Amino acid sequence: MLERPGQGGGEKAVLVQLDLGQGSIGERLDELKLLTASAGAAAVALVQGRRERPDPALFAGKGKVAEVAAAIRDAGADIAIFNHALSAVQQRNLEKELGCRVVDRDSLILDIFAQRARSHEGKLQVELAQLQHMATRLVRGWTHLERQKGGIGLRGPGETQLETDRRLLGKRVKVLKDRLKQLERQRAVRRRARTRREMLAISLVGYTNAGKSTLFNALTKAGVYAADQLFATLDTASRRLYLAGQASGQASGQAVLSDTVGFIRDLPHSLVAAFHATLEETAAADLLLHVVDSASADREAQIDAVNGVLDEIGAAQVPQIVVWNKIDATSAEAAVERDAYGKIIRVRVSARTGAGLDLLRQALAEVAQAHAEPVTDSIIEPVIESVTEPVLPAAAAY
Repeated sequence: MLERPGQGGGEKAVLVQLDLGQGSIGERLDELKLLTASAGAAAVALVQGRRERPDPALFAGKGKVAEVAAAIRDAGADIAIFNHALSAVQQRNLEKELGCRVVDRDSLILDIFAQRARSHEGKLQVELAQLQHMATRLVRGWTHLERQKGGIGLRGPGETQLETDRRLLGKRVKVLKDRLKQLERQRAVRRRARTRREMLAISLVGYTNAGKSTLFNALTKAGVYAADQLFATLDTASRRLYLAGQASGQASGQAVLSDTVGFIRDLPHSLVAAFHATLEETAAADLLLHVVDSASADREAQIDAVNGVLDEIGAAQVPQIVVWNKIDATSAEAAVERDAYGKIIRVRVSARTGAGLDLLRQALAEVAQAHAEPVTDSIIEPVIESVTEPVLPAAAAY
């Protein structure tokens, strides 16, 4: 019986990417490499293939698995990372065939989240997501959990290790959910206080590494951690944002700006469920600043992925302004774009150089003024569909 190897740091990894007809394989591979590096592993080999559908037992089929095994031997790797979601049975069978630990995409993202969590709430959320993911691995996952063991003071006679693990895991999940519910109630109190003060609530959303934290720091001088890596931000930060009037220079209002965790395609459902309290802040916002990496060739798919998660958490109808970030890498000009009715749909900026930030502040002041006035028409509208960027590939406009 194969015992799973320990999970240390600095592993050498063989990456596996199969083309199952999902498209954007090049971008998916680049993202997998970034995820691997963010988790602290070094990619030493890459195995690709094409299948019409996953193999029920091994996901990749015997021939491709043999190719992965050869790559592991040749490169001296100690871990295989699949850029796909694997079932417990597939993961168990692959580890038997390859003789090393196998990690799927969901587990890789969860591992990165575990490394990034700093606040008490963030750590609770990550632990809950890991345990919920682990619960799916206990059923038909590893056969050693089915052995019966006596348990003095710990478990009843004849209880299997699987039953014990499931029972202890369930208890811990309940404790975590109770703690997170308490934190969720505290968040609700803070939201009601902001509502009474009629402060505009703005949330930064976007694909991971789109530049949200850099923009947050540029607007608020907060100094939160920002880095060129996936999921650099995990814990939500909020700061007060003062907005000046467009013409007179007088203060037209205040807003609360929140920096949130970045989204990614195929985000594990256990993460979405565990981060419900944090993501609820996004759904309760008055305005979303959807930060887009304009220099990314895959930005249209990234926009779709973000909108998919927003729909999943009930934030699809929250008004958006798209922030077309990193224009310094595309030679685009800073500008505010409006539709035929004069409504703001996009602001082009560079959070790194500061270009266009004054235009973004003016746009937010315009929204704040409309938010404070008792009118029914909004300055902006929710995102409904994509439009085409005239210079760069197609992307969503709002």
